[in-house]
Amino acid sequence: MLPRGKGEIVRLSRGASLTDFAEKINANPASLVQVMFNLGEMVTATQSVPDETLHLLGEEMNYAVQIVSPEEEDRALLESFDIEFGEDEGGEQALVPRPPVVTVMGHVDHGKTRLLDAIRKTNVIEGEAGGITQHIGAYQASTEVNGQERKITFIDTPGHEAFTAMRARGAKSTDIAILVVAANDGVMPQTIEALNHAKAAEVPIVVAVNKIDVEGADPTKVRGQLTEYGLVAEEYGGETMFVDISAKQGENIEGVLEAVVLTADAALDLRANPEQQAQGLAIEAHLDRGRGAVATVLVQRGTLRVGDTMVVGDAHGRVRAMLDDKGEHIKEAGPATPVLVMGLTNVPGAGDNFLVVEEDRTARQIADRRATRERNASFAKRTRRVSLEDLDKALKAGQVQNLNLIIKGDASGSVEALESSLLQLDVGEEVDLRILHRGVGAVTETDIDLATGSDAIVIGFNVRAEGRATQLADREGVDVRYYSVIYQVIEEIEAALKGMLKPEYEEIELGTAEIREIFRSSKLGNIAGVLIRSGEVKRNTKARLLRDGKVISENLNIEGLRRFKDDVTEIREGFEGGINLGKYNDIKVDDVIATYEMREKPRV
Repeated sequence: MLPRGKGEIVRLSRGASLTDFAEKINANPASLVQVMFNLGEMVTATQSVPDETLHLLGEEMNYAVQIVSPEEEDRALLESFDIEFGEDEGGEQALVPRPPVVTVMGHVDHGKTRLLDAIRKTNVIEGEAGGITQHIGAYQASTEVNGQERKITFIDTPGHEAFTAMRARGAKSTDIAILVVAANDGVMPQTIEALNHAKAAEVPIVVAVNKIDVEGADPTKVRGQLTEYGLVAEEYGGETMFVDISAKQGENIEGVLEAVVLTADAALDLRANPEQQAQGLAIEAHLDRGRGAVATVLVQRGTLRVGDTMVVGDAHGRVRAMLDDKGEHIKEAGPATPVLVMGLTNVPGAGDNFLVVEEDRTARQIADRRATRERNASFAKRTRRVSLEDLDKALKAGQVQNLNLIIKGDASGSVEALESSLLQLDVGEEVDLRILHRGVGAVTETDIDLATGSDAIVIGFNVRAEGRATQLADREGVDVRYYSVIYQVIEEIEAALKGMLKPEYEEIELGTAEIREIFRSSKLGNIAGVLIRSGEVKRNTKARLLRDGKVISENLNIEGLRRFKDDVTEIREGFEGGINLGKYNDIKVDDVIATYEMREKPRV
């Protein structure tokens, strides 16, 4: 006889199985399998099932099912190891002042990256696609206020509306937000969106009125517009500091830094205990060819030291080395200090919490349990191969209710932002969009196998397929799509889900060439000595440069092609030759030059 609850509460984690449910109510798992069969669902006893299935079973058995949030699960997990996360140990006397952590927000193209660039005196704009910051980093700057040197930590977050999740997470990890508004454009939609994120995170705001040197600039108008949203300038009797700047000309940058420090002193009590074991946040993580899995972490309390054993999300390891934002090796990092950490077993997720523990075994156990939890939750989501072009037909024929995606990217922050943005798409009730898997690195055969078994579309963001994955995808008919700007992914997926995707052009790969040697020419720059690995390489075709499966540069052009001393128009597979990429000279041995052309495709 099955035990029937009387509205009793059963707490289960995401991706729980019928066996987990049975243990909670002292029942036989096989009997719950029979109940689900009677409800019209074929489920095995050990299979991870979605939250809806658990709720359905609970209603049938007269139990109130509560799905435990990931945060609650993590808190309970750490408590089982007697670890208190997010607490400053040692009381009031152990606390010392720490630098403020700042996020720069605002509308796309209003100068957020230029402001950060002016602050840290290095140019990160060159490597961006579509004018949007693609990766998250963290940097520290110094300024002198009242004769005292003060440090400020900046978290570099993307600024386009498609990056809502990243920006929101950045606000939660920061003390102060700098809202950049262009003096010639004024308040724009993403300005309001960024403002709402900062308010939701309850962080003070400093407004940097940028582009005061351009024609049509009106800083006074900006102050008036922001008054409507509750930001009243100090000169108008309010509490918000407004600073007029020109990031391009480097004008009044010190004023912004001073405003941040003064706002922090007036509104916040920024102190932490540097003596306890380190805790904090992973801001970014990726796979590095020579270093393995590396993560940029922000120490929020305690001091992180080389040799410490740490857990970051479902990754763990002993800190082999730490680099500061200038790329220099350091031995320890105190509160509010960002550092690049080496020595992790795998790539953690951007936004994952990190903590230092005493023993390697404890770190491994915590990481393994977190990984198991995430795996169960992802298995529960997994359902029904379809291309974006076929989706509209399949929907109309009633053949598909789910669009399954696999996302691979070059950095975990971008992957997370892309996943979050896609899941927020409003496409009605006709189709359910599901992310089956996300990861950092090139598209692999394993990804193609997963896509084959679940009718998924693979999205490669700034990465390409590696090894035999391309041939496997062609053989199995898996749709693999490559992008370098996130909002292009959003637009295409949304158009496909709404049945409006009718591409006019498609990218056709012509050939790939592996760089075996590099020749220097005073007249032509660097010339790549190559072996054509596949297809044929033609002069005056488009090309991209790949390094370890990642896209290093887009929109290159094959400007010169030589066989021995002769200029040629094409070189075929198996032959060697020389390639000149024009003014682009950042090439290395083992890089791959992939050539392609855009061909017109008949409308469906």
